[in-house]
Amino acid sequence: MTDTTAYGHDLLFGTFVTPANRPVQHAVEQAVVADRAGLDLVTFQDHPYVAKFHDTSTLLAYVAARTERVRLAANVTSLPLRPPAVLARAVATLDQLTGGRIELGLGAGAFWDGIVAMGGPRRTPGESIEALEEAIEIIRGIWDAENGAVLSVRGKHYDVHGAKRGPAPAHPVGIWVGAYKPRILRMTGRVADGWLPSLSYLEGGASDLADMNRRIDDAAVGAGRDPRDIRRLLNIGPDLSAEQLADIALSYGTSGFIVASDDTATTERFAAEIAPAVRELVDRG
Repeated sequence: MTDTTAYGHDLLFGTFVTPANRPVQHAVEQAVVADRAGLDLVTFQDHPYVAKFHDTSTLLAYVAARTERVRLAANVTSLPLRPPAVLARAVATLDQLTGGRIELGLGAGAFWDGIVAMGGPRRTPGESIEALEEAIEIIRGIWDAENGAVLSVRGKHYDVHGAKRGPAPAHPVGIWVGAYKPRILRMTGRVADGWLPSLSYLEGGASDLADMNRRIDDAAVGAGRDPRDIRRLLNIGPDLSAEQLADIALSYGTSGFIVASDDTATTERFAAEIAPAVRELVDRG
């Protein structure tokens, strides 16, 4: 495996597939393409209020049964419509059934009108970050199956009291947070396993990663953590070259590149040409 210079994680490459439900099998087929092409990860956005999308949790389970080796994740789970204790059990169950192929992308929430229309809460930015931190504590608590005590987390947004723990996932599932603003970046540094932004949302492009990394790193150190414990991933478009991706990896410590692709040729080219070239360039760097 190839390590990046800043944080020491192995490079991984994946796809960001739209969970469109027409044609009904298209998203599944694109995941199978990525699996057969040798990519590491397939992800799907999670917007339960969009009627033209499959339900992402159901889609992940179906795709898990249709694939053999690729890891799977939501990119990222809409927390306000996924109760954390139930989400924890769902993720652990699927991780066990797949032999350790599930990761947990997690978001504080967006598109609040859609969330409220589906019966979810409307949260301010500050409230959504508080709720996300409480949820991560609950999720980790459910996964701590060896702890004989019942789980109690009495938060402002989630009140779990007396829940039984378990099951534990088959492997240490990474909790990867989609984050951009300073407060949620600091929370990522305190409690998350990974950071998963989209390059298209960075106003200054990849150069923004330096300052955002510093916020995560400072918060991690302040919480007594090693910043290297937090993997840095990035959603990207299909137009970036191997040289550009290698530069991002070497300059900012990004170790996961997830290309938006609903197209077989794009996915296969990313797996066969771009990913190996990035690995070679980073090895040299």
